[in-house]
Amino acid sequence: MSEATLERGLNAFKEQIDAPVAAFFSSCVSCGMCAEACLFYTETGDPKYTPIRKLEPLRRVWEQEYTIVGKIKSLLGLSKPVTDELLQEWQELLYDSCTMCARCSMVCPVGNDIAYMVRKAREGMVASGNAPEGVKGASMRAVKIGSPMGVTLKAVEAQIKHIEADSGLTIPMDAVGADYLVLLSSMEIMNFPEYLEALAKIFKQAKVTWTLCSTAFEATNSGIQIGSSDIARELVQRIVDGAERLKVKCVISPECGHAYTAIRWEGPNLIGKPFPFKVVHILELLDELRASGRIKTTGLESDSMTFHDPCSLVRKGGVIEEPRNLMGMVTTNFIEMQDHGKWAWCCGGGGGVSSNEDAEELRLKVFKRKKEQLEQTGADILVTACANCRLVIEEGLEEYKMEMPITGLSELVAEHLVVDETKE
Repeated sequence: MSEATLERGLNAFKEQIDAPVAAFFSSCVSCGMCAEACLFYTETGDPKYTPIRKLEPLRRVWEQEYTIVGKIKSLLGLSKPVTDELLQEWQELLYDSCTMCARCSMVCPVGNDIAYMVRKAREGMVASGNAPEGVKGASMRAVKIGSPMGVTLKAVEAQIKHIEADSGLTIPMDAVGADYLVLLSSMEIMNFPEYLEALAKIFKQAKVTWTLCSTAFEATNSGIQIGSSDIARELVQRIVDGAERLKVKCVISPECGHAYTAIRWEGPNLIGKPFPFKVVHILELLDELRASGRIKTTGLESDSMTFHDPCSLVRKGGVIEEPRNLMGMVTTNFIEMQDHGKWAWCCGGGGGVSSNEDAEELRLKVFKRKKEQLEQTGADILVTACANCRLVIEEGLEEYKMEMPITGLSELVAEHLVVDETKE
Protein backbone atom coordinates (compact mmCIF):
# COMPACT_ATOMS: atom_id res chain seq x y z
CA MET A 1 0.00 0.00 0.00
CA SER A 2 1.20 3.51 -0.78
CA GLU A 3 1.66 6.18 1.87
CA ALA A 4 -1.06 8.20 0.12
CA THR A 5 -3.56 5.34 0.48
CA LEU A 6 -2.73 4.88 4.15
CA GLU A 7 -3.08 8.63 4.67
CA ARG A 8 -6.51 8.55 3.06
CA GLY A 9 -7.44 5.73 5.41
CA LEU A 10 -6.25 7.59 8.48
CA ASN A 11 -8.10 10.72 7.36
CA ALA A 12 -11.20 8.59 6.91
CA PHE A 13 -10.81 7.29 10.46
CA LYS A 14 -10.51 10.89 11.71
CA GLU A 15 -13.63 11.91 9.83
CA GLN A 16 -15.62 9.08 11.42
CA ILE A 17 -14.89 10.24 14.96
CA ASP A 18 -18.07 12.19 15.56
CA ALA A 19 -19.56 13.21 18.91
CA PRO A 20 -21.10 9.77 19.64
CA VAL A 21 -17.85 7.91 18.88
CA ALA A 22 -15.83 10.30 21.05
CA ALA A 23 -18.35 9.96 23.86
CA PHE A 24 -18.35 6.17 23.60
CA PHE A 25 -14.57 5.87 23.81
CA SER A 26 -14.45 8.38 26.69
CA SER A 27 -17.05 6.48 28.69
CA CYS A 28 -15.81 2.90 28.07
CA VAL A 29 -14.92 1.36 31.43
CA SER A 30 -13.14 -1.69 29.94
CA CYS A 31 -15.46 -4.06 31.80
CA GLY A 32 -15.43 -6.73 29.10
CA MET A 33 -19.19 -7.40 29.31
CA CYS A 34 -19.45 -7.05 25.54
CA ALA A 35 -17.32 -10.18 25.13
CA GLU A 36 -19.98 -12.51 26.53
CA ALA A 37 -22.53 -11.01 24.14
CA CYS A 38 -20.48 -11.87 21.05
CA LEU A 39 -20.69 -15.38 19.62
CA PHE A 40 -17.23 -15.01 18.08
CA TYR A 41 -15.85 -14.75 21.62
CA THR A 42 -18.15 -17.21 23.38
CA GLU A 43 -17.57 -19.96 20.81
CA THR A 44 -13.79 -19.52 20.51
CA GLY A 45 -12.79 -18.24 23.95
CA ASP A 46 -10.23 -16.02 22.22
CA PRO A 47 -10.03 -12.55 23.87
CA LYS A 48 -9.06 -10.93 20.57
CA TYR A 49 -12.69 -11.27 19.53
CA THR A 50 -13.91 -9.04 22.38
CA PRO A 51 -16.06 -6.46 20.54
CA ILE A 52 -14.44 -3.31 21.96
CA ARG A 53 -10.98 -4.64 21.06
CA LYS A 54 -12.02 -4.78 17.41
CA LEU A 55 -12.06 -0.99 17.50
CA GLU A 56 -8.43 -0.51 18.55
CA PRO A 57 -7.31 1.32 15.35
CA LEU A 58 -10.21 3.76 15.63
CA ARG A 59 -9.58 4.19 19.36
CA ARG A 60 -5.91 5.01 18.76
CA VAL A 61 -6.77 7.64 16.16
CA TRP A 62 -9.32 9.17 18.55
CA GLU A 63 -6.87 9.22 21.44
CA GLN A 64 -3.91 10.53 19.45
CA GLU A 65 -5.81 13.17 17.49
CA TYR A 66 -8.49 14.38 19.88
CA THR A 67 -7.32 13.93 23.48
CA ILE A 68 -4.63 15.82 25.36
CA VAL A 69 -3.30 12.65 26.98
CA GLY A 70 -3.08 10.96 23.60
CA LYS A 71 -1.21 13.83 22.01
CA ILE A 72 1.31 13.89 24.86
CA LYS A 73 1.80 10.12 24.62
CA SER A 74 2.40 10.45 20.87
CA LEU A 75 4.99 13.19 21.38
CA LEU A 76 6.80 11.06 23.96
CA GLY A 77 6.67 7.97 21.78
CA LEU A 78 4.46 6.15 24.29
CA SER A 79 1.63 5.54 21.85
CA LYS A 80 1.94 3.25 18.84
CA PRO A 81 0.84 4.78 15.52
CA VAL A 82 -1.84 3.28 13.28
CA THR A 83 0.11 1.63 10.46
CA ASP A 84 -0.83 -0.33 7.36
CA GLU A 85 0.39 -3.49 9.12
CA LEU A 86 -2.01 -2.84 11.99
CA LEU A 87 -4.96 -2.31 9.64
CA GLN A 88 -4.14 -5.49 7.74
CA GLU A 89 -4.09 -7.39 11.03
CA TRP A 90 -7.39 -5.86 12.11
CA GLN A 91 -9.21 -6.78 8.89
CA GLU A 92 -10.11 -10.13 10.42
CA LEU A 93 -11.50 -8.50 13.55
CA LEU A 94 -13.57 -5.84 11.79
CA TYR A 95 -14.89 -7.99 8.93
CA ASP A 96 -14.44 -11.72 9.58
CA SER A 97 -15.54 -11.72 13.21
CA CYS A 98 -18.22 -9.04 13.38
CA THR A 99 -21.69 -9.13 11.86
CA MET A 100 -22.68 -5.75 13.35
CA CYS A 101 -25.53 -7.60 15.04
CA ALA A 102 -25.39 -5.08 17.93
CA ARG A 103 -25.89 -7.62 20.71
CA CYS A 104 -22.76 -6.19 22.33
CA SER A 105 -24.34 -2.73 22.25
CA MET A 106 -27.34 -4.10 24.14
CA VAL A 107 -25.28 -5.25 27.12
CA CYS A 108 -22.90 -2.29 27.46
CA PRO A 109 -23.46 -0.88 30.99
CA VAL A 110 -22.75 2.69 29.85
CA GLY A 111 -24.78 2.49 26.64
CA ASN A 112 -21.99 2.51 24.09
CA ASP A 113 -23.11 1.50 20.60
CA ILE A 114 -20.21 -0.72 19.60
CA ALA A 115 -21.86 -1.82 16.35
CA TYR A 116 -22.14 1.84 15.34
CA MET A 117 -18.42 2.28 15.93
CA VAL A 118 -17.57 -0.83 13.90
CA ARG A 119 -19.57 0.64 11.03
CA LYS A 120 -17.50 3.83 11.38
CA ALA A 121 -14.20 1.92 11.56
CA ARG A 122 -15.02 0.07 8.35
CA GLU A 123 -15.14 3.41 6.54
CA GLY A 124 -11.45 3.86 7.35
CA MET A 125 -10.68 0.29 6.33
CA VAL A 126 -12.27 0.81 2.92
CA ALA A 127 -10.41 4.08 2.35
CA SER A 128 -7.08 2.47 3.26
CA GLY A 129 -7.66 -0.51 0.97
CA ASN A 130 -8.08 -3.01 3.80
CA ALA A 131 -11.55 -4.40 3.09
CA PRO A 132 -11.79 -8.12 2.18
CA GLU A 133 -11.75 -8.96 -1.52
CA GLY A 134 -15.05 -10.86 -1.37
CA VAL A 135 -16.90 -7.91 0.12
CA LYS A 136 -15.19 -5.55 -2.32
CA GLY A 137 -16.37 -7.67 -5.21
CA ALA A 138 -19.95 -7.74 -3.95
CA SER A 139 -19.93 -3.96 -3.60
CA MET A 140 -18.57 -3.42 -7.10
CA ARG A 141 -21.16 -5.75 -8.60
CA ALA A 142 -23.90 -3.92 -6.71
CA VAL A 143 -22.80 -0.59 -8.21
CA LYS A 144 -22.09 -1.78 -11.76
CA ILE A 145 -24.71 -4.50 -12.24
CA GLY A 146 -27.30 -3.61 -9.61
CA SER A 147 -26.85 -6.70 -7.45
CA PRO A 148 -24.05 -7.95 -5.14
CA MET A 149 -24.48 -11.44 -6.58
CA GLY A 150 -24.47 -10.20 -10.17
CA VAL A 151 -28.20 -10.76 -10.71
CA THR A 152 -29.38 -8.85 -13.77
CA LEU A 153 -32.82 -7.58 -14.73
CA LYS A 154 -33.01 -10.41 -17.29
CA ALA A 155 -32.59 -12.93 -14.47
CA VAL A 156 -35.40 -11.27 -12.53
CA GLU A 157 -37.65 -11.28 -15.59
CA ALA A 158 -36.88 -14.97 -16.16
CA GLN A 159 -37.92 -15.79 -12.60
CA ILE A 160 -41.11 -13.78 -13.07
CA LYS A 161 -41.99 -15.75 -16.22
CA HIS A 162 -41.46 -19.05 -14.41
CA ILE A 163 -43.62 -17.98 -11.46
CA GLU A 164 -46.40 -16.65 -13.67
CA ALA A 165 -46.37 -19.81 -15.82
CA ASP A 166 -46.41 -22.17 -12.84
CA SER A 167 -48.92 -20.31 -10.67
CA GLY A 168 -51.14 -18.32 -13.02
CA LEU A 169 -50.39 -15.24 -10.93
CA THR A 170 -49.34 -11.84 -12.28
CA ILE A 171 -46.10 -10.18 -11.20
CA PRO A 172 -46.37 -6.48 -12.12
CA MET A 173 -43.28 -4.59 -13.28
CA ASP A 174 -42.99 -0.78 -13.49
CA ALA A 175 -46.66 -0.22 -12.68
CA VAL A 176 -47.10 3.52 -12.05
CA GLY A 177 -49.22 4.58 -9.08
CA ALA A 178 -49.18 1.29 -7.15
CA ASP A 179 -49.43 1.48 -3.39
CA TYR A 180 -46.34 -0.65 -2.80
CA LEU A 181 -42.92 -1.08 -4.42
CA VAL A 182 -41.53 -4.52 -3.60
CA LEU A 183 -37.76 -4.88 -3.21
CA LEU A 184 -35.96 -8.21 -3.39
CA SER A 185 -32.59 -9.48 -2.27
CA SER A 186 -30.38 -11.34 -4.74
CA MET A 187 -30.66 -14.44 -2.58
CA GLU A 188 -34.44 -14.43 -2.86
CA ILE A 189 -34.24 -14.04 -6.63
CA MET A 190 -31.73 -16.86 -7.13
CA ASN A 191 -32.25 -19.18 -4.15
CA PHE A 192 -35.79 -18.58 -2.90
CA PRO A 193 -38.08 -17.49 -5.77
CA GLU A 194 -40.97 -18.91 -3.74
CA TYR A 195 -40.81 -15.66 -1.72
CA LEU A 196 -41.95 -13.58 -4.68
CA GLU A 197 -44.66 -16.09 -5.52
CA ALA A 198 -45.83 -15.95 -1.89
CA LEU A 199 -46.16 -12.17 -2.05
CA ALA A 200 -48.17 -12.41 -5.27
CA LYS A 201 -50.59 -14.84 -3.60
CA ILE A 202 -50.94 -12.78 -0.45
CA PHE A 203 -51.34 -9.44 -2.22
CA LYS A 204 -53.94 -10.93 -4.55
CA GLN A 205 -56.05 -12.04 -1.60
CA ALA A 206 -55.58 -8.74 0.22
CA LYS A 207 -56.27 -6.73 -2.96
CA VAL A 208 -52.99 -4.84 -2.61
CA THR A 209 -51.68 -2.87 -5.60
CA TRP A 210 -47.96 -3.43 -5.97
CA THR A 211 -45.09 -3.50 -8.43
CA LEU A 212 -41.45 -4.32 -8.98
CA CYS A 213 -39.12 -1.70 -10.45
CA SER A 214 -36.85 -2.52 -13.39
CA THR A 215 -34.23 0.01 -12.27
CA ALA A 216 -34.38 -0.69 -8.52
CA PHE A 217 -35.27 -4.28 -7.69
CA GLU A 218 -32.31 -5.04 -5.39
CA ALA A 219 -32.63 -4.32 -1.67
CA THR A 220 -29.26 -5.56 -0.36
CA ASN A 221 -26.94 -2.65 0.40
CA SER A 222 -23.32 -3.75 0.16
CA GLY A 223 -22.19 -0.24 1.01
CA ILE A 224 -23.47 -0.69 4.57
CA GLN A 225 -21.71 -4.04 4.84
CA ILE A 226 -18.31 -2.99 3.52
CA GLY A 227 -18.44 0.37 5.27
CA SER A 228 -18.64 2.81 2.36
CA SER A 229 -21.15 5.63 2.74
CA ASP A 230 -20.59 6.61 -0.90
CA ILE A 231 -21.63 3.19 -2.18
CA ALA A 232 -24.46 2.93 0.35
CA ARG A 233 -25.76 6.35 -0.71
CA GLU A 234 -25.70 5.45 -4.40
CA LEU A 235 -27.63 2.23 -3.81
CA VAL A 236 -30.24 3.97 -1.65
CA GLN A 237 -30.64 6.76 -4.19
CA ARG A 238 -31.30 4.15 -6.87
CA ILE A 239 -34.30 2.91 -4.90
CA VAL A 240 -35.52 6.43 -4.16
CA ASP A 241 -35.34 7.35 -7.85
CA GLY A 242 -37.28 4.23 -8.83
CA ALA A 243 -39.94 4.78 -6.19
CA GLU A 244 -40.40 8.40 -7.21
CA ARG A 245 -40.58 7.50 -10.90
CA LEU A 246 -43.34 4.97 -10.21
CA LYS A 247 -45.11 7.28 -7.73
CA VAL A 248 -45.57 4.57 -5.09
CA LYS A 249 -46.80 5.29 -1.58
CA CYS A 250 -44.67 2.74 0.22
CA VAL A 251 -41.48 0.72 -0.29
CA ILE A 252 -41.37 -2.81 1.12
CA SER A 253 -38.08 -4.17 2.42
CA PRO A 254 -37.87 -7.94 1.87
CA GLU A 255 -36.89 -10.76 4.21
CA CYS A 256 -33.37 -9.36 4.63
CA GLY A 257 -32.07 -7.76 7.80
CA HIS A 258 -29.38 -5.43 6.49
CA ALA A 259 -31.55 -4.30 3.58
CA TYR A 260 -34.12 -3.14 6.11
CA THR A 261 -31.51 -1.26 8.13
CA ALA A 262 -30.10 0.40 5.02
CA ILE A 263 -33.30 1.61 3.40
CA ARG A 264 -35.40 2.40 6.47
CA TRP A 265 -33.02 3.63 9.13
CA GLU A 266 -29.88 4.79 7.34
CA GLY A 267 -31.37 5.71 3.98
CA PRO A 268 -32.71 9.23 4.66
CA ASN A 269 -29.50 10.22 6.45
CA LEU A 270 -27.40 8.89 3.59
CA ILE A 271 -29.18 10.96 0.93
CA GLY A 272 -29.66 13.93 3.27
CA LYS A 273 -33.43 14.31 3.10
CA PRO A 274 -36.65 12.53 4.16
CA PHE A 275 -38.16 9.96 1.82
CA PRO A 276 -41.35 10.98 -0.03
CA PHE A 277 -42.71 7.52 0.73
CA LYS A 278 -43.06 5.20 3.71
CA VAL A 279 -40.77 2.19 4.26
CA VAL A 280 -41.93 -1.00 5.96
CA HIS A 281 -40.56 -4.49 6.34
CA ILE A 282 -42.65 -7.17 4.67
CA LEU A 283 -43.53 -8.66 8.07
CA GLU A 284 -44.84 -5.31 9.27
CA LEU A 285 -47.13 -5.11 6.25
CA LEU A 286 -48.30 -8.71 6.55
CA ASP A 287 -49.14 -8.13 10.20
CA GLU A 288 -51.14 -5.02 9.26
CA LEU A 289 -53.05 -7.06 6.68
CA ARG A 290 -53.65 -9.76 9.30
CA ALA A 291 -54.94 -7.28 11.86
CA SER A 292 -57.30 -5.66 9.36
CA GLY A 293 -58.67 -9.01 8.23
CA ARG A 294 -57.45 -8.62 4.66
CA ILE A 295 -55.63 -11.95 4.70
CA LYS A 296 -57.16 -15.12 6.08
CA THR A 297 -55.49 -18.45 6.66
CA THR A 298 -56.71 -21.96 7.26
CA GLY A 299 -55.17 -25.06 8.79
CA LEU A 300 -52.38 -25.33 11.33
CA GLU A 301 -49.00 -27.01 11.07
CA SER A 302 -48.75 -30.21 13.10
CA ASP A 303 -44.97 -30.06 13.39
CA SER A 304 -43.43 -27.93 16.13
CA MET A 305 -41.83 -24.71 14.92
CA THR A 306 -39.34 -22.16 16.21
CA PHE A 307 -38.37 -18.74 14.84
CA HIS A 308 -34.92 -17.26 14.23
CA ASP A 309 -34.95 -13.49 14.77
CA PRO A 310 -32.73 -11.69 12.22
CA CYS A 311 -30.56 -9.27 14.20
CA SER A 312 -31.10 -6.13 12.13
CA LEU A 313 -34.82 -6.77 12.09
CA VAL A 314 -35.35 -7.17 15.82
CA ARG A 315 -32.55 -5.33 17.62
CA LYS A 316 -32.25 -2.40 15.25
CA GLY A 317 -35.75 -2.38 13.78
CA GLY A 318 -37.94 -3.48 16.66
CA VAL A 319 -39.93 -5.93 14.50
CA ILE A 320 -40.47 -8.49 17.26
CA GLU A 321 -44.18 -9.04 17.81
CA GLU A 322 -45.16 -9.03 14.13
CA PRO A 323 -43.53 -12.38 13.24
CA ARG A 324 -45.02 -13.98 16.31
CA ASN A 325 -48.48 -12.70 15.38
CA LEU A 326 -48.02 -14.22 11.94
CA MET A 327 -46.76 -17.50 13.39
CA GLY A 328 -50.02 -17.65 15.30
CA MET A 329 -51.86 -17.84 11.98
CA VAL A 330 -50.13 -21.08 10.94
CA THR A 331 -49.30 -23.04 14.11
CA THR A 332 -50.27 -23.52 17.74
CA ASN A 333 -47.09 -25.48 18.38
CA PHE A 334 -44.62 -22.60 18.49
CA ILE A 335 -41.48 -22.95 20.63
CA GLU A 336 -39.33 -19.92 21.45
CA MET A 337 -35.57 -20.22 21.54
CA GLN A 338 -33.97 -19.63 24.90
CA ASP A 339 -32.60 -16.28 23.73
CA HIS A 340 -35.03 -14.64 21.33
CA GLY A 341 -36.39 -11.27 20.30
CA LYS A 342 -33.96 -8.46 21.01
CA TRP A 343 -31.59 -10.91 22.73
CA ALA A 344 -31.45 -13.31 19.78
CA TRP A 345 -28.09 -14.73 18.78
CA CYS A 346 -26.83 -13.94 15.28
CA CYS A 347 -26.62 -16.65 12.62
CA GLY A 348 -23.00 -15.57 12.15
CA GLY A 349 -23.25 -14.41 8.54
CA GLY A 350 -24.59 -10.85 8.66
CA GLY A 351 -22.69 -7.64 8.01
CA GLY A 352 -21.05 -9.04 4.89
CA VAL A 353 -19.47 -12.01 6.70
CA SER A 354 -21.30 -14.54 4.51
CA SER A 355 -19.84 -12.96 1.34
CA ASN A 356 -16.33 -12.93 2.83
CA GLU A 357 -14.52 -16.14 1.85
CA ASP A 358 -11.79 -15.51 4.44
CA ALA A 359 -14.37 -15.76 7.23
CA GLU A 360 -15.90 -19.10 6.27
CA GLU A 361 -13.98 -21.34 8.67
CA LEU A 362 -14.59 -19.03 11.63
CA ARG A 363 -18.25 -18.53 10.68
CA LEU A 364 -18.91 -22.26 10.66
CA LYS A 365 -17.10 -22.66 13.99
CA VAL A 366 -19.21 -20.06 15.79
CA PHE A 367 -22.41 -21.53 14.32
CA LYS A 368 -22.26 -23.87 17.33
CA ARG A 369 -24.17 -21.21 19.27
CA LYS A 370 -27.14 -21.34 16.88
CA LYS A 371 -26.94 -25.14 16.66
CA GLU A 372 -27.24 -25.41 20.44
CA GLN A 373 -30.16 -22.98 20.45
CA LEU A 374 -32.02 -25.02 17.88
CA GLU A 375 -31.36 -28.29 19.67
CA GLN A 376 -32.62 -26.78 22.92
CA THR A 377 -36.04 -26.06 21.39
CA GLY A 378 -36.58 -29.58 20.12
CA ALA A 379 -38.56 -28.04 17.26
CA ASP A 380 -39.12 -29.85 13.96
CA ILE A 381 -38.99 -26.82 11.65
CA LEU A 382 -37.13 -23.52 11.70
CA VAL A 383 -38.83 -20.39 10.36
CA THR A 384 -37.02 -17.12 9.68
CA ALA A 385 -37.45 -13.83 7.82
CA CYS A 386 -34.06 -13.20 6.21
CA ALA A 387 -32.77 -14.92 3.08
CA ASN A 388 -29.16 -14.44 4.19
CA CYS A 389 -29.84 -15.99 7.60
CA ARG A 390 -31.59 -18.84 5.86
CA LEU A 391 -28.62 -19.68 3.65
CA VAL A 392 -26.09 -19.28 6.45
CA ILE A 393 -28.12 -21.52 8.77
CA GLU A 394 -28.56 -24.14 6.04
CA GLU A 395 -24.77 -24.24 5.58
CA GLY A 396 -24.26 -24.46 9.34
CA LEU A 397 -26.73 -27.31 9.73
CA GLU A 398 -25.02 -29.18 6.91
CA GLU A 399 -21.61 -28.63 8.53
CA TYR A 400 -22.82 -30.09 11.83
CA LYS A 401 -24.88 -32.83 10.13
CA MET A 402 -28.09 -31.60 11.72
CA GLU A 403 -31.30 -32.11 9.75
CA MET A 404 -33.89 -29.38 10.17
CA PRO A 405 -36.09 -27.93 7.41
CA ILE A 406 -36.04 -24.13 7.08
CA THR A 407 -38.74 -21.95 5.58
CA GLY A 408 -39.43 -18.25 5.19
CA LEU A 409 -42.31 -16.79 7.16
CA SER A 410 -43.90 -14.99 4.19
CA GLU A 411 -44.12 -18.17 2.14
CA LEU A 412 -45.42 -20.09 5.17
CA VAL A 413 -48.30 -17.61 5.49
CA ALA A 414 -48.98 -17.90 1.75
CA GLU A 415 -49.18 -21.69 2.01
CA HIS A 416 -52.00 -21.37 4.53
CA LEU A 417 -54.13 -18.79 2.74
CA VAL A 418 -57.81 -19.56 2.37
CA VAL A 419 -57.75 -20.87 -1.19
CA ASP A 420 -61.17 -19.68 -2.31
CA GLU A 421 -60.28 -16.07 -1.63
CA THR A 422 -57.33 -16.16 -4.03
CA LYS A 423 -59.41 -17.17 -7.03
CA GLU A 424 -60.32 -14.71 -9.76
